[in-house]
Amino acid sequence: MTTTIRILLVEDDADLGNVLTHYLKMNQFDVDLCRTGDEALERIFSQSYNLYILDVMLPGMDGFTLAEHIRSKQDAKPFLFLTARNMKTDVLKGLKMGADDYITKPFEPEELLLRIRNILNRTGNQAPDAYTIGDYEFDYSRYKLIYKNQERNLTEREADLLKLLVEHKNTVVKRSDILQAIWGADDFFLGRSMDVFITRLRKYLEADKCIVIQSVRGVGIMLEIKTKIKSKY
Repeated sequence: MTTTIRILLVEDDADLGNVLTHYLKMNQFDVDLCRTGDEALERIFSQSYNLYILDVMLPGMDGFTLAEHIRSKQDAKPFLFLTARNMKTDVLKGLKMGADDYITKPFEPEELLLRIRNILNRTGNQAPDAYTIGDYEFDYSRYKLIYKNQERNLTEREADLLKLLVEHKNTVVKRSDILQAIWGADDFFLGRSMDVFITRLRKYLEADKCIVIQSVRGVGIMLEIKTKIKSKY
């Protein structure tokens, strides 16, 4: 299964946001587009990304404040700022915050693509091979699911399926998208095979009651990781 780089693009200009999203997807990136900082903030606390592209001038929460929230969750993934302003103070502020790059509007999508690739090459950033799923650790590179020092070996297809669901946790993934990504085609018999694999993953993860793999009838599958409520005592 090909490793996919996931990007969160935060841009309030509808036309520019749609153009950039389409262009980056054409170049094999998985892109989520948000229009506001508040919308993006909800995403970063429920999803995992490899790169953040943040417009500075956003309605409500600006890009700088959003970047501070990203860093506050101990997320060291690279990010770059988009802005219509080219004031030196803005550039310096962004770089002091740890931005990996800064691009001033207007720009061509090709320029953004080159900057993204340069950042990823420079930082050696790749889609992660190790994930935390509730009380479990999932080592995709070794096809292992670990719970309290107990290791379970997964098949390649089990690992690919779990990785896809984890990377889209708390989001419904269409059945057709899963089948195309993991099985390479979408038909009835492969769908029945997928259901068997989903049942297996549910059993593998059943020790943590905060993990639920939901089948949304007529839509798809969602790996939900519920927030644990800590006792006051």
